Amino acid sequence: MRNTNWEGYRTIAWGGVVLLAVGLVVVVVQANWIGAAFLAGFLIAAVAFIKLEDRLPTLFDLVFVSAALLNAAGCAWNLYNKPGIYDEVAHFYTIFAITLAVGFALYRELMGSFSGHRILFVITIASLGIALGALWEIAEWSADFVVPMQIVSGLFDTITDLMLDSAGALLAALLNLWGLNELHRAEKATR
Repeated sequence: MRNTNWEGYRTIAWGGVVLLAVGLVVVVVQANWIGAAFLAGFLIAAVAFIKLEDRLPTLFDLVFVSAALLNAAGCAWNLYNKPGIYDEVAHFYTIFAITLAVGFALYRELMGSFSGHRILFVITIASLGIALGALWEIAEWSADFVVPMQIVSGLFDTITDLMLDSAGALLAALLNLWGLNELHRAEKATR
């Protein structure tokens, strides 16, 4: 099994950035300016994220870029309200990816403080992700007033999204705990 810092993850993530750039060119040629704006935003975020390379494991680069690709496709080609499970997968995976990376970055330095409090660590990271999910829902609701496509489909959609955001945040918190324990063991072994 590869560890979380296999350099191949970063290479694949850069491939995802290339796909985002190609997608951006496609939607610009189609004169889909709203889609182009979303794709450009996700492209910038993906490149910026990979540039944090020495603060996060390379696996997180791949997870984040794949979430950016998933969301860019949904925004550029209006997949949110089409039949299927796109919206549900996007919510679960996006909050999972963001919580995984942000949680790791924020709490890496504090792992020693949390070493005897694993449940508190998981609750803290999951709470961060749940809060990010709530902010995401507010952004979707606000976007419905600005962009011509409808993103929010009603209360059921919002509650389902929040539940999936929460599940993604909890999974990310558990993986953060595993990843930080791996990092902590590696640091002890080098001392």
